[in-house]
Parts: sequence; C-alpha cells; structure tokens
Amino acid sequence: MLYPLMTLNDGTEIVHSEMLENGKVKVRIETPDEKLCFKSATCWLPDYKWEDIVGYSEEEQIYLKNLVKSMAHLILEFSQTGGFDSASGF
Repeated sequence: MLYPLMTLNDGTEIVHSEMLENGKVKVRIETPDEKLCFKSATCWLPDYKWEDIVGYSEEEQIYLKNLVKSMAHLILEFSQTGGFDSASGF
C-alpha cells in the first residue's frame, strides 16, 4: 500500500509505503513529463538508498534528495500510522 504524501507545484507526486518488517520505507516520486510520460525515482528510508532514477537531471535529483531528507522523520512516522491523512494532529 502506498500513501500520498504531497504534490508539488509541477505535478510531482510523492508517496510512501507502510513501514516494512525490516524497518524500511519505500518513497516513490513521479513527475509528469511530455517526452517520457513520467520521470520517476525510488528512495528507501532510513538508508537513503536511491534506485530506478529515470529522467531527472542532476539538479532535479539533488532537489529531490534534499526534500526527502528534510522530511524523512515525518515519512517514517507517517509510515507507521497509516499515512499523512491518518496522522494525529494533522
């Protein structure tokens, strides 16, 4: 199950999984693209292991990596509580 986290102004969607038994959380990023249909990337927390990066420039990758890193603590929390919509206090 993937839970929506946020949508950026350019249409980029960021979603995350539930926390797996091994403590890992999958973060999936997709951006609509005229040529590729979608740019995409996957990050595994808490290791910050990036894989399957398709279509993003180096500059875009740096931006996305910094964004995920700055929100990792929230993503890890939300992954244990049923996503952003189920988090208490939000």
